Amino acid sequence: MSEKPKIAQNEPYVVEVTEGKSYFWCACGRSGRQPFCDGSHKDTGLEPVKYTAETSRKVFFCGCKQTANPPFCDGRHSRL
Repeated sequence: MSEKPKIAQNEPYVVEVTEGKSYFWCACGRSGRQPFCDGSHKDTGLEPVKYTAETSRKVFFCGCKQTANPPFCDGRHSRL
């Protein structure tokens, strides 16, 4: 059984991503390297989400871990 994700912060993480680079978004909220995975999800039943940037740009990674569009913020933090 999966644990519920921990809310890391109640707003998105704004990150400049680099074209072609892969990022592993923390889905459990336990990572000390937010918004990215550091392996803290072990034994939670939750897994990080791989995102590979198609272009270099600014993206908004979900901080509350409640998004319906992982790894991106969909505004759900405003309803928590």
